[in-house]
This record gives sequence, C-alpha cells and structure tokens, in this order.
Amino acid sequence: MVVADNSPGRLRPVPHTLRLATIGAGRIGSNHAAIVARHIPGVTLAAVSDPVPGAAERLATELDAPLATTDVAEVLDRNDIDGVLITAPARAHTELVVAAAGAGKHIFVEKPMAVTLADADRAIAAVEAAGVVLQVGFNRRFAPGFAAARAAIDEQRIGTPQLLRSLTRDPGPFTADPARIPQWTIFLETLIHDFDTLCWFNPGAAPLSVHATADALVRPDAKAQGHLDTAVVTVRFDNGAIATAEASFCALYGYDVRAEVFGSEGMVTAGDARTTNMTFHGAQGIHIDTARRDTDLLREAYVGELTAFADAVRHKSPAAVTGHDARRALSIALAAIRSVETDRPVTIAEVTA
Repeated sequence: MVVADNSPGRLRPVPHTLRLATIGAGRIGSNHAAIVARHIPGVTLAAVSDPVPGAAERLATELDAPLATTDVAEVLDRNDIDGVLITAPARAHTELVVAAAGAGKHIFVEKPMAVTLADADRAIAAVEAAGVVLQVGFNRRFAPGFAAARAAIDEQRIGTPQLLRSLTRDPGPFTADPARIPQWTIFLETLIHDFDTLCWFNPGAAPLSVHATADALVRPDAKAQGHLDTAVVTVRFDNGAIATAEASFCALYGYDVRAEVFGSEGMVTAGDARTTNMTFHGAQGIHIDTARRDTDLLREAYVGELTAFADAVRHKSPAAVTGHDARRALSIALAAIRSVETDRPVTIAEVTA
C-alpha cells in the first residue's frame, strides 16, 4: 500500500495509522476534526490549520492534535501528514485542493469543490496528475436511509425513476447576516447537496436542462443585495425523469433533509427531520425531537463519509464521491443561477460549453 510523497513521482508506504490534518477550524471543520480524532479507528488528527489567530490552537488543544498553525503551507510541507480535510470557506476550496495535490496529500474537500467549472477542471486535473485520492463532502450518500434508497434503486425495485424530489430546509429562525453570505449561496452551497442527490438517485442518467425560481421570502430586505433564501429548481434528465429540488433558510421546526424517487414499479423515500423515532404524547399534544444542526441530524453520514475517505486512502481505491461528481452537481447549480438571471429554462450545455 503506497501513497504519493511530496516529491513528484515518488511513493512511500502508508503507515497503519493515517495522519490527517484539518484545514479550517470553523463549525464544520471542528466537526470533521472531532470525528477523525475520536470515531475512526486507525486514523489520527495530526494538525489543525486556520488563518484566524487562536482558532487552530483552540481546536488542536481540545482534540490533542500535536500541531496548530495559521499557515497552511506548514501542514502541506510535512512528510508525516498523509491527507487533509479542507473545510475552509467555499471560495478557497479549489486553490487548497490544487496546493494539497501538489504536495502529494490525499484530499477530502467539503462541497462545493469549486464555484466555476474552470476551477473544477483545474482541481480534477491537479488530483489526477498527483495520483492522490479526492473525495467531496456530499454526505447524504452515507446517511443510512439514503444509502438504502439507492440500494433499492440499484436492485430495480422501483423500476425506472420517473419523478424525483430532494429538499434542504435549514433551521430557523434565520439569524445570519445576509450581507456576509456570498451571492448564490443557496445554489452553490445548499442546493448543491440536492443536485448531487438527484443525480445519484438517477444512476446512468445525465441532467439536460434546469428551470429555477428563487426569491427572498425570509429576508425580503436583503434581496437587493443579491441574497436569496428560498428556491425551487426543476431538472430534466436524458432518461425522461423530472426532478425537483427545493431549499429554504428558515424551517422553524428544525433542520429538514428528505428525498423521494417515484418509479415505474414503486417509490422510495429517505430522510426525516426527527433525530429519533420517539414520539411523546402528552397534555400539550404530540411532540417529536428535531435537529437544530446538520451535524446532529446527519451525524452517521458525516462519520460514514470520513470513514470511506480513510478506506480509499488505505486501499488506494477510487473515492466514493469524486471530483467529476462534484463537477456535475456544480453544472446544475450554475444552470440554476443562469435560469434565475434570465427567467427561463437553461440547458446544461449552455453552462458547460
């Protein structure tokens, strides 16, 4: 078993214990780092990097990581680090992927891998040239219900997929500052999960066209700044299937992620806003527990995707979610953006030409 060394063309044995570093110590970076440090056998958190003073030190101390730094180059230059988890802001992902690949590090990168197709192609080329593993963080594929739904589709239990639906509703009340949220975030960072899910649930089919509608219904005052918080997207596939994806930034009842595939011989559904299957019946009515964060609702999925990444590195096997998968989801997101801008359906060919 070998992995790429920092020197081009050189390989070295992989140690039994994989040493991973987190690049980005924010909410998701902290979540991923904790999973690596505490929940994946044979993997250790070797370093934390974050440009914000004190952020890396706090997380490294909490998780007993030996190295904390504000300089990502210090992580990439170390020969005793096998791979990195890129959880920095989305617009920095491509440059970090290219730099990590150039340093011979295996890469797990949060979605989106890139926000332009040119950058996606650059990231894919860098990874392929370096011969390292690249996995993208589309975690729903690893949620038990979603994985079981895909298995039923693969087993032809629902026949040919005809109608598909995927949704993401972030928990409310919405308290973020819209001025600090990049334009088109609802497509590039939220619905991109749903676009990947729809493609994954329609195996072998390619998206052909997209029609999107979006508005600022939660914060109408922020619409002039380009902030959109509510969207519905229709996607047509080359096998005739019609899919819809929807998102909102303000589900008052909690974090809500679900999907449905209706086929010629049956239907599967996946996802639930409930954190457990317990229902409480009392004097005030019926109550269920719902999640307030994605890391609570999809905890098994986060552990599953990082375990799959470690296994791919160990066995030098293809990643479960590739850069090409990320590029396909991005092409739908970019077509959705253009559809909103032009108020018409947009073909995938228009944004990929």
